[in-house]
Amino acid sequence: MDLSLTREQRAVRETFAALFGKQATPARVRRAESTGFDQLLWRHYADVGALGIGVPSDCGGGEGGLLELALVAEEAGGHLAPIPVAETAAGARLLGRLGEKELLGPILRGSVIVSLATHPGPVSQQMLVDGAIADAVLALDGESVVYVTRPNGLPKTARRNLGGLPLAPWYAPGATTVLAEGDGARTAFDAAVDEVRVLRAAALIGLASAAVGIGSRYAIVREAFGQPIGMYQAVAHPFADAVTALDGAQLLVRKACWAMDSAHDDAPALAAMAFVFAAETAYHATTHSLHVHGGYGFMEEYDIQLYYRRAKAWAAAFADPRRELLTVADRRFGPVTTGGR
Repeated sequence: MDLSLTREQRAVRETFAALFGKQATPARVRRAESTGFDQLLWRHYADVGALGIGVPSDCGGGEGGLLELALVAEEAGGHLAPIPVAETAAGARLLGRLGEKELLGPILRGSVIVSLATHPGPVSQQMLVDGAIADAVLALDGESVVYVTRPNGLPKTARRNLGGLPLAPWYAPGATTVLAEGDGARTAFDAAVDEVRVLRAAALIGLASAAVGIGSRYAIVREAFGQPIGMYQAVAHPFADAVTALDGAQLLVRKACWAMDSAHDDAPALAAMAFVFAAETAYHATTHSLHVHGGYGFMEEYDIQLYYRRAKAWAAAFADPRRELLTVADRRFGPVTTGGR
């Protein structure tokens, strides 16, 4: 297992770092907070072929793996890019695995936004993370993978939330098409949800790394008692802990990517572990970075509060990380049994 990046993977990371650095500025992020979506950024994102990176070439994609998508998600997280990344990428890959070329065409061009309902059951019973902007949603309803189109006349209005996400329910789903049924359908959908875990983890790592950079730079210029506050151990040591934890989280994400693309037995457990550890690391890193700013950290004029709020919201929109520890335990040690066994 070699987790080092290839030249092509480094190029992917550099390309999207440049794209988001130019198109996802703090000012643009703030303007998109009420909707959770920047249409212009989405157009640029689609134009560079991002939507097809993880899709097989025979379906019109770039034949990339989950690691390439994780690198994109990490850069998106670092710039708080207000576009859907995790669920849309996992949804496109699921359609590719199911051979749905006709549905994939407009999705890869960016004219249709597809998302994933990450909890089993009807779409109408879930809060959809991209519900305010998605044109279609893939869901597991019973033993069937279904493609549900946006209901006619449903307003594209996001529920207010601290994470600037396009959260919204679909109480009355539109046209529903069954794409696959049976155990194979459930297995394919479960793999897509695990991909969301990994990609959300990657985005949180990018977010936390950027927050640590903001906090540490502030600690260099902010003085107390005649010297920069970064000289004090109570400020410096938590930053060092955060950097160490981020290295571990990134390694875990890359190992999960390798395991999933290799169909390794540990892949489901590693995906859940990556999400939990990245979520906890991001929360602690952004919390310390915000507190280093003192009262300024809670003011809307300072960028760090944008990161702090999303560190919690981006994880919670998928699942409570503490509850996800039960998923880790089940996958690593087996489900809890009764009767003393």
